[in-house]
Amino acid sequence: MKLTDILQVLSFYKYNEMDINDIEISHIANDSRDVVFGSLFICIKGYIVDGHDFANEAIANGAVAIISEKNIECHVPVFVVRDSSRALAMVANKFYRYPTKNLSLIGVTGTNGKTTVTYLLEAILRELGKKTGVIGTIQLKINDETYPVQNTTPDALFLQKTFKQMKNEGVEVAIMEVSSHGLDIGRVFGCDFDVAIYTNLSQDHLDYHHTMEEYIRAKSMLFARLGNAYENNKKYAILNVDDTYSSLLERSTSQHILTYSSKQDAHIMASDIVLAASGTSFTLETPVGDTKIKSKMVGLFNVYNMLAASAAAITQNIPITVIKRALERVNGVAGRFEPIITPNTGLTTIVDFAHTPASLENVLQTIKRFAKGYIYVVVGCGGDRDITKRPLMANVALQYANHAIFTSDNPRTEDPEKIIRDMTSSLTDRHYEIIQDRKQAIYRAVDLAEDDDIILIAGKGHETYQIIDHTKHTFDDRVVAKNAMLEKE
Repeated sequence: MKLTDILQVLSFYKYNEMDINDIEISHIANDSRDVVFGSLFICIKGYIVDGHDFANEAIANGAVAIISEKNIECHVPVFVVRDSSRALAMVANKFYRYPTKNLSLIGVTGTNGKTTVTYLLEAILRELGKKTGVIGTIQLKINDETYPVQNTTPDALFLQKTFKQMKNEGVEVAIMEVSSHGLDIGRVFGCDFDVAIYTNLSQDHLDYHHTMEEYIRAKSMLFARLGNAYENNKKYAILNVDDTYSSLLERSTSQHILTYSSKQDAHIMASDIVLAASGTSFTLETPVGDTKIKSKMVGLFNVYNMLAASAAAITQNIPITVIKRALERVNGVAGRFEPIITPNTGLTTIVDFAHTPASLENVLQTIKRFAKGYIYVVVGCGGDRDITKRPLMANVALQYANHAIFTSDNPRTEDPEKIIRDMTSSLTDRHYEIIQDRKQAIYRAVDLAEDDDIILIAGKGHETYQIIDHTKHTFDDRVVAKNAMLEKE
């Protein structure tokens, strides 16, 4: 694509008056290591490194033009803009020919449940034979192929390139988790969402947002970006009306509203809910008919996840019979209330991603409903993240568990001992112990537990690493727990 064509999407910029008429752009990069000959390199100032410092390296690797926020002395055209991240989204959209314009795009936001909702919705769509793409915490998935991702919501360049790939591979509906952080810094600029789903909001990420008001403001941006026009396909905001923040989100969008609830009148409802250790049953009530759901997934929180996915499916004109079949076939999602089973023991170990006070409480409340024996919980808090939730996490653990073991969980650049002190310094209940080494903590819980007891290992879920300083070390709660249980047998 000609550079002059790409530049048409930028409204105001300064440049160094070099001739640009014959420059062809074959690639766009915001990392100098990804640059090839013919690249347009966009300098992004990040939290750790500044792309402006690598402009000359990008030129040496083959960049033929630069977009930046300041002038750079070099022998290629440099275009200076006020906000290079915003420019990146515009340029990427143009270069990849606006891939979400004709691709049905569903975004899921909220503190908890995002991953589960995306995978439930994928299952429903595929039950109907639709080709799907999923972008989220666990992985990127295009039809049956999976790829790793670095962030829950990747940057604008990665997203537009990925959506283009999805279109090329015949994807009809793309589903993505949309984080508050990704919304706030513009990672989803240029994404044309057709459906926005809200799950819930509870304390998290206050290290970044500082207040709950700022946190929900960031979430509301997804709903505001559904737009104001009505002349094309209908767009929908799907809201959990049992969550107090949903009313603010309703005021944030001009588009069609679809509500869901288990407690009050809504478009999509769950009634006659029966929760058990083996699964959940409820009546799914919708504008297109009612049906009985018998799911293998456990807990009231998963009822809400199924309601959200069902609501989105209805916007895609999927019959309720298809929704029922898909929901009843899903066994669960990796690292979300995932049972670890070994053949010769009567104890149960559950691994869950719960890393907020509300999500930990949801999981422990569910376990308490069917626990026959003691409940043990192994839990920590991540480093370089919201400090204020640490004592809340510890209090929730002690409120519901017979015994808690506080341990390390991705300490990053913080001292793990300091994180655990933040969790425990104000505790008055004493039915806990501290074992900083996470492997030892899991082994200790397995050693203490007897038949009919339940162990919850919370916080990391599907993750296969432990982040210490800036390094990822191989670590999987599920593998460690299974090994501990086998050794005990």
